[in-house]
Amino acid sequence: MTTTGKGTAKVTLPADNQILITREFNAPARLVWRAYTTPELIKRWWSGDHGTVTIAEVDLRVGGAWRYVMEAQGGFEVAFHGVYHEIQEPERLVNTEAYEGIPDPDEHAALVTTTLIEKDGRTFMEMLVEHRDQADRDAHVNSGMEAGMQVSLDHLELVAAALT
Repeated sequence: MTTTGKGTAKVTLPADNQILITREFNAPARLVWRAYTTPELIKRWWSGDHGTVTIAEVDLRVGGAWRYVMEAQGGFEVAFHGVYHEIQEPERLVNTEAYEGIPDPDEHAALVTTTLIEKDGRTFMEMLVEHRDQADRDAHVNSGMEAGMQVSLDHLELVAAALT
């Protein structure tokens, strides 16, 4: 199975507090969902080429928590966590996302709505990231997130496409 291609996610800013990420995957939605929500599979794609995932905890239920930790190249740790608010397998996942590298991460947590739509065996992902204000959104955008996200999503596609 061929992939869609490296770095094909599109990032737009539809509102002052929003980031919209869209990408097409050459894999069915059920496999993209599985790769996106299964701890041992998350460890294979989430860090992209930037380190090693040391923790991928997923309590996939409404009110359940998740936490990912990466040992980045250079020896520092990068960690995110959140809580699931809505789960409609394999089409929709709504959760918070807090970056642990800033003071009061939960005060700055974003709400992420991920939608997967399958057509002809391909999956169209849309992730709407809603921050509390423009300053938090801009800090996220200016963090260099797009480069890392592109590589992570490329790896997500490879992992999903390899599943049966």
